[in-house]
Amino acid sequence: MSVPALTRPRRLAAGDRVVVVSPSGPVPKDRLDTGCAILRGWGLDVVVAPHALDVHDRFGYLAGGDADRAGDLQDAWLDPSVAAVLCARGGYGVQRILDRLDWSAMRGVAPKVLAGYSDITALHEAFATRLGVATLHAPMVGAHVFVSDDRTAELFRRTLFEPESVRTLTSPTAHTLVPGMARGVTVGGCLGMLAAELGTATGRGSAEGGIVLLEDVDEKAYRVDGYLTHLRRAGWFDGVAGVVLGSWKDCEPVEDVMLDRLTDLGVPVVSELGFGHGDSSLTVPLGLPATLDADSATLTVDVPALA
Repeated sequence: MSVPALTRPRRLAAGDRVVVVSPSGPVPKDRLDTGCAILRGWGLDVVVAPHALDVHDRFGYLAGGDADRAGDLQDAWLDPSVAAVLCARGGYGVQRILDRLDWSAMRGVAPKVLAGYSDITALHEAFATRLGVATLHAPMVGAHVFVSDDRTAELFRRTLFEPESVRTLTSPTAHTLVPGMARGVTVGGCLGMLAAELGTATGRGSAEGGIVLLEDVDEKAYRVDGYLTHLRRAGWFDGVAGVVLGSWKDCEPVEDVMLDRLTDLGVPVVSELGFGHGDSSLTVPLGLPATLDADSATLTVDVPALA
């Protein structure tokens, strides 16, 4: 079955309430404060979830206990006064809370914006498979790139408030690996997380018909090769329409690995489009029909990211 197009949440407007949650790792308070100030400067009513600044008492890589992280996320999603749930940072921890969420209850409310990247890829996949809601692969409120790079913040703002203005995505670094044009629904995120979610109750078994977006951070080339090979052997890449590669910050050079592992798929491939863990980052909608023009190294969504 081909990757389906998903339901778009509504765009934001000044005065909307947004909740910042930490479903993965702990976030530095100063960076979170700076990120929240940026959001407030856009006219948003920003609420920091009760446990967003927690640190687990045994495992310092987690932003507090699993039940608390899950509770913050679920409470924000179920609150009818909230227009968006924005993640504070990635790291690790989302997979530990996915089975604690009441997906039935969460399906019963109007869709709203969910934004983040990195470890949040597991949430993107779960919101697609369990809720049918389109999400944003976007900078996180407490991430260095959001608080330090004006372009990153502005593109995120335009996607939230004026999504029709950012339908075509590219970057100065974008270039063609395999030429051609493809149409499909956007799917993907952090490569390692996509591989880790394979075979789980919330993971996607196939990206057939999709335009696959991939990025990662701080990986050896052999591990990137291993993730791609694992997904290929599981059939995840069977029938994909095209592939778009984002940033590979602090990774060993991986473009040759990509050519080796992806060229024989026979689909267009663009490299370094500029989303993910880079020093500047695009906001990319997931779950929407789009056109990949590998010759011009552009990705254009058919409709604005938010309704």
